[in-house]
This record gives sequence, structure tokens and C-alpha cells, in this order.
Amino acid sequence: MKNEELNIRLQKLIADYDTVVKVIDTEASSQSDRAYGGMIREVKGKLQEHITEEIVRIAWASIGGRESDIEINSKKIKIPISKDYIEQIQDQELRLHIQSNQDKYYYGLSVDKHIFIRGNFVSAIECKAYTENAMIKRILVDFMLLKTRYPQLTCYLFQLESQMGGDYSTYALGKYGSRITHSIMSYFPTVHLHIFTFLTGERDVENPIHKVFKPLELDRLRDAVSLMADDLNQHL
Repeated sequence: MKNEELNIRLQKLIADYDTVVKVIDTEASSQSDRAYGGMIREVKGKLQEHITEEIVRIAWASIGGRESDIEINSKKIKIPISKDYIEQIQDQELRLHIQSNQDKYYYGLSVDKHIFIRGNFVSAIECKAYTENAMIKRILVDFMLLKTRYPQLTCYLFQLESQMGGDYSTYALGKYGSRITHSIMSYFPTVHLHIFTFLTGERDVENPIHKVFKPLELDRLRDAVSLMADDLNQHL
């Protein structure tokens, strides 16, 4: 992909972001008070998912990947019941019952974006309008479960804003991160979570981006494309 084409596609993403964020409050205000907050969160979440998918497709194209080789979806993946868990069940009747019906015991799990290259599940991305440390625990559990089936899976959190403290809101990939976040992640050694933040400045609950606009910068989008291109390059 030529640099000019890359810029055009990234500028289109910025235009999409500007349009959605600048009109979201007007649209949501027509809803009831109860629905207002929910609509704001939903639209921001969908916006981040849109930006994320486009970033991945642009990254794949930038390294010469064929469009027909990449698939992005969020279909449920079956996480089977742990055999170790079954063996530890003290109630023999229950244990034998589960063993004889083991194929029916599973958890259907998905994150926001599953990336397949020629049918191989290679990367997964959770998309958030913002993330706080209470959310990190669930995100890590989901990725930990996915990696029981796909150990080589690369795991990402793409967020518009950060509310995790540290320097995630200063640097796109964080330099030192957050003490709390690192402490939580330390208990999930199988998950190496890449956290990418698109907007600078810690999330301000009193001044959300649809009230106090934050620009989506071209350099940040370029960094996101580079991050994904470096990862996907091994799957060409």
C-alpha cells in the first residue's frame, strides 16, 4: 500500500470519528434519561470496533496481504470443560455423568474482534471506549480462556481512552503502564496483553469526549497500523 493511500484511509477514519463524536450527544439527548447513558456507551463502543477493524484491514493490506486471506469476526468459540476439574469432583455420580456427556460441557466465548488468516485464529482484540482496572480482570480472564485452545494467540486491548492510571493515556502503548494494571496482569502469566490507547489524556468522567472533544490524531492511527502490521507480517 502506498503512503498516499494509507493516509487517505486513515483520514477517513478520523472523519468517521469526528462525525460520530460530534453528533452523539445530540442524538442521545432525544432519548429518556435512563437510555441516554446506555446509548452513549453503545455508540462509542461501536465506533471503537469500527476503528479497530479498519486498522487491522489497513495493516494487512499495507504488508501486501490478500483481502481474501483475512477474516474478522466475533463468533463464539467453544471452551471445553477442564479434564482436571472433572477428575477432582468428589461426587462419583456427578463425575461419571459429566464424563459421559463431556462434549456438551463448554462455554461459548468471544471477544470483539477475532482475526483469522487463511482460517487460522492468530489474534484477538477487545475494544473499549475506555477501560478501568476493574474491567481488566474480565478481559484477562477471557483471553486466558481463549489461550487454553489457542496458545499462540496474540491478545490486544484497543481503547479510545484510558482510566487505568499510569501513562497509558500518555503513550499509545504505555511506557511504564500502571502499577495497579501490572499487578493484576501478573496473575495471568499466559496472557501478554498489548494495550493501545487512541486518545491522549486520562478519561475525565465529568468531561466526556462527546462534551469536551478530543481529536483522533493521525500519528496514533499510524502507530496502531504499525503494531498490527508487525504482528500480522509473520502470517503472510
